[in-house]
Amino acid sequence: MSNDAQQLGDRYIAVQESEDFQRLRRKFRGFVFPVTAFFLAWYFLYVLLSIFAPGFMGTKVFGLINVGLIFGLLQFVTTFAITFIYVKWANKEFDPLADEIGSRLDGVHHIDDENPEA
Repeated sequence: MSNDAQQLGDRYIAVQESEDFQRLRRKFRGFVFPVTAFFLAWYFLYVLLSIFAPGFMGTKVFGLINVGLIFGLLQFVTTFAITFIYVKWANKEFDPLADEIGSRLDGVHHIDDENPEA
């Protein structure tokens, strides 16, 4: 392995072991794991109700629309809502810290968006 590759590897390991990177991982996991658990529970509720409660899922709400169809469509709504919430959260909470860590790894100092002269 070349000396440059070794130095780069050492920098990556140092960043990975840094408190900022560990905080970034905790922040990411603190958002993603609960949201994933919620969505999987919601999805499996839909599947299990379809299997074990077909009468309930077949209950007409209006016209040809039944509870099962509404729950199915709500799966899509939930997916888009989670995506929207994640993007808003990532832009505000996650990406600034990730950019700062990435800049340090690249050897570039963080530039304040409002004061590019800094």
